[in-house]
Amino acid sequence: MRTRVKAALFASGLALTATGALVTPATSAPQQVVHVAPTGDDTHDGTSDAQSVRTLQRAQQLVRGLIPGMTGDVSVSLAGGTYAMSAPLQLTAADSGSNGHRVLWTAAPGARPVISGGVAITGWKVADSSKNIWSAPAPATLRTRQLYVNGARVPRATGALPVTLTRITGGYTTSSAAMDNWRNPKDIDFVYTGGLGAWTQPRCPVNTISPTTIKMAQPCWDNSTKRVMRTDDSGRTVELVGRQAITELPTAVENAYELLSAGEWYLDNTAHTVFYVPKPGEDITKETVTAPALETLVSGIGTASTPVHDITFNGLQFSYATWNFPSTPEGFSEIQANYTLTGAHGFDQQGLCQFIDSGKCPYGNWTKEPGNVSFAYDKNISFTRDAFVHLGAAGLDLGTGSQNDLVQGSVFTDISGNGLELGGVDITLPTAAAQHTSGNRLLDNHVFATSVEYAGGIGMDIGYTEHTTVSHNQIDHTPYSGISIGWGGWPDKVKIKAEPNYSNNNTLSGNLIFDHMQLLADGAGIYTNGNTGPNMAGGEKVTGNVIHDQKGAGKAVYTDNGAGNITITGNGLYNADLAWGSKHTDYTLNKGTYDPLDIENNYWENGSADYNQKAVVIKNNHAITDAGGIPASIRTNAGLEAAYADILGWTPAG
Repeated sequence: MRTRVKAALFASGLALTATGALVTPATSAPQQVVHVAPTGDDTHDGTSDAQSVRTLQRAQQLVRGLIPGMTGDVSVSLAGGTYAMSAPLQLTAADSGSNGHRVLWTAAPGARPVISGGVAITGWKVADSSKNIWSAPAPATLRTRQLYVNGARVPRATGALPVTLTRITGGYTTSSAAMDNWRNPKDIDFVYTGGLGAWTQPRCPVNTISPTTIKMAQPCWDNSTKRVMRTDDSGRTVELVGRQAITELPTAVENAYELLSAGEWYLDNTAHTVFYVPKPGEDITKETVTAPALETLVSGIGTASTPVHDITFNGLQFSYATWNFPSTPEGFSEIQANYTLTGAHGFDQQGLCQFIDSGKCPYGNWTKEPGNVSFAYDKNISFTRDAFVHLGAAGLDLGTGSQNDLVQGSVFTDISGNGLELGGVDITLPTAAAQHTSGNRLLDNHVFATSVEYAGGIGMDIGYTEHTTVSHNQIDHTPYSGISIGWGGWPDKVKIKAEPNYSNNNTLSGNLIFDHMQLLADGAGIYTNGNTGPNMAGGEKVTGNVIHDQKGAGKAVYTDNGAGNITITGNGLYNADLAWGSKHTDYTLNKGTYDPLDIENNYWENGSADYNQKAVVIKNNHAITDAGGIPASIRTNAGLEAAYADILGWTPAG
């Protein structure tokens, strides 16, 4: 169930090298090739291996000169090795294919290029022999939340506080002055697993410690403790999701020098010094230590009238980028799916629209986590057989206005937040065709061990979109939900119809999801919220997926508040708290009915009984006791197709 038949690799012409590199078939010769190599020289013309340029920005300049006269695809061929980026590669419409052809940024045959935003940390020496703390100088401009030793993520200094906290306005008092002299208090995070709902992991920075009073950073603290309550008797916040405030004490404290222990690190931004406590037997002077420095590796942000278009990325690894916004006083005041409240009035205005006099529209437009690779207002962008690994935000964000994009055969792992993001929540009812996120395909990708820093993240997080196909992906070992799609459905909690939006004709089929929700709860393998289409025919289709071994409480397939016009059929669901849930009253003009659902021919352990009234149909489902009860046709079809099964053996380079 967790792998596909690999014998088909050879029939399809694909194979793995001994090092785990992907070998892909040759393609037809492009019009022209621009050669790039880490050992190249930007004074070269890029016309051959011997004339390779060194930087992606120089290759970009050369490609721009070729685009107006394109008679075939133009290929940027990257030799193996690490491309240390000092600035992001920023693509615009001027970097797009023309005359019906594409610009290809691709690995050279057999090569494993790494697009890196990291810097090397060297010059280690003993800083405190009694505690085995070592130090190394950091660039004066370095700000980062991650560190890697030999390509393995190292946790920041983390532990329990040496004092007892008592909640007061704006923060806490402490039982003693033991923390009074802790260095750089503003760099310390308090983490609250489940703090604003079982699906959240908010975190807020400290502002000051003096001597027995801890003041928390603003606006994070207000946004996490003052969410405005409705004036009716619903007992709900105006956001209609989550709690009014963090009430418990922090479940962890991060990034405090005084908490350093073996295998942990700390960056002193004032002294420009990295501190590290080696693991037993580890000689840090002989290891490769990398600190992510850039927040964006590649961006392609077009406009409604001039989209970025017709660009392919193939065989590239995107690594070592950070995201420093949570280290500011804004912190990480999570709502859901790594969306947060931000700004001085996040708690009483942001995304609250018609529900409060000063509310900002549209409803639910909270702050989206960015991608370390990010596109928006783009068309026909492809990511094929790429890898997104060692990243500090979301891995890849195809934002509002992304159209006819393809992400296929790619790997997403060791990512701090969401693995892959599609669409946004900033536009519910577009007024122009270019504002639609439409026609995108997410196929045959392996998403695993994501959301390692912001545990409320999703393997694939999809907002308002239409004609989206999410098929044959494998998503496993995530702290929360595997796939989340849709937005804005919560008003039905207070007897108001779900937020009108343009979502329609989205299909999730043949995906394999397991070992998810390893930390948080109230989620799913596939989670849907809000209206999914104008009717059943144009609504969401959830078909042929296999979801199993769900760790946290929730549902394997979760139709949450306001979710309607969904067809759920032919899925195999087992070893989950509940196979499916739930139906809700439809608070539109169709009063007295439920949001329409059609749930048939599923194979589940603990699904619902037959039901056929008020627009909900549940019938012809099959009770099973284990995976053996699921027809082989469903089991063998779910997950990566044979031509992409090799990515299950992928290992990172660099």
